[in-house]
Amino acid sequence: MSETKTAWYFIVNPRAGSGKAMSEWVPAEQMLAQEGIPFVTATTDHKNHAVALAHDAAAEGYRKIAAVGGDGSLHEVLGGICSWCAETGTSPEEFYLAVVPIGSGNDWIKSCHVPNDATSVVKLIIGNSFGWMDIVRAVSRDGKTNYVANCAGVGFDSHVCERVNRQKEQGKRARLIYLKALRYTLFHLKPIKIVVWADGSAVFAGEAYSLAIGNGPWSGGGMRQVPLATNDDGQVDYMVVPKARLLRLSREIPRLFAGTTHESSLVVTGRCKSLKITLLDEASADIIEYDGEVEGQLPLDLEVTGSRIHVLKG
Repeated sequence: MSETKTAWYFIVNPRAGSGKAMSEWVPAEQMLAQEGIPFVTATTDHKNHAVALAHDAAAEGYRKIAAVGGDGSLHEVLGGICSWCAETGTSPEEFYLAVVPIGSGNDWIKSCHVPNDATSVVKLIIGNSFGWMDIVRAVSRDGKTNYVANCAGVGFDSHVCERVNRQKEQGKRARLIYLKALRYTLFHLKPIKIVVWADGSAVFAGEAYSLAIGNGPWSGGGMRQVPLATNDDGQVDYMVVPKARLLRLSREIPRLFAGTTHESSLVVTGRCKSLKITLLDEASADIIEYDGEVEGQLPLDLEVTGSRIHVLKG
C-alpha cells in the first residue's frame, strides 16, 4: 500500500457551471498556493472519470480529496473513494472529502452549510472545518453499486433528473429548468407498482408516483423532499408518493420548496437504516437517480453502512 500523502487532491470538472469551472477555480487555486497548502490537480474529460481518478488517488495514498464541480462531481468522487475502500477493506473514516462548488444544483453544500463560493470554501479547507457524513450504499439491478452523498429517488424523482440532465446537455441552466421538468413530469409520468421495506418492515405496497430517499434534505436545485434528513444521524429519510389524482398532487408542489412535504396527508414518510424496493411487476423496473445522476434500475437495496467519512462543513 502506498504511503499516506498529506497533500490535497483536487478533481476538477471543467464543464461544471456551464463551463465556468476553470475561471472560478483559478483564484481558489492561487489562494491555496499562497497559503502554502500542498495540493495536486487532475481534470476530468468524460462522465464517470472522477470515479476512476478518486479511486486511483486513494490507491496512491491521498486521503484528502475534493471535487471541483457540482453534485454530480461530488457523487463520482465519493463513489471512487468508497469503491476503493470496499475493495481494500480500508475505513472511509481515513478520508476527508470536500467540494469546491462550481455547478448548477449544489444541493449537497446546503446540507453542510457550506457557502456557494469557491474562495470561501477554500478558506474552510484551510481552516480544517470538517464534520462527519454517513456512508450510504445502494445496490440496484445486476449488482450495480452506488454511494449516496445527498439523495436518491425513483419515479417522479428520477424522471425529473433525467429531463433536467438532458436539458443541461443542451446548454440550458438556471433553477427554472427544474421547475419546468417537475411540471412536465407530473403530467406525463405513469405510476410504478412497488413494495417499500424500511428496516425489514413493509411500509408501502401498491402504485406510487415517486420515492425519494435522503441522506440530506436538499435536491433538485433547492427542493426539500425529505426536509428533516441529516447526513450524520445514522439513518436516511424517505418519502413515498402513492398514486392519487394529479390535480390534487399538483397542489402539493409548493411543499417541495417550503420544506413541508412531511406534513402532507398524501405521502408516506419515515426514517430507517436500510430501505429496500421490490417490484410487483417487471414493467415497474424504473430508473434510479443518485445525487442527480441517473444510474441503474430497480429493484434497490440501500443501507446506511455504519461507516462515516470526514466532509467539509461550514
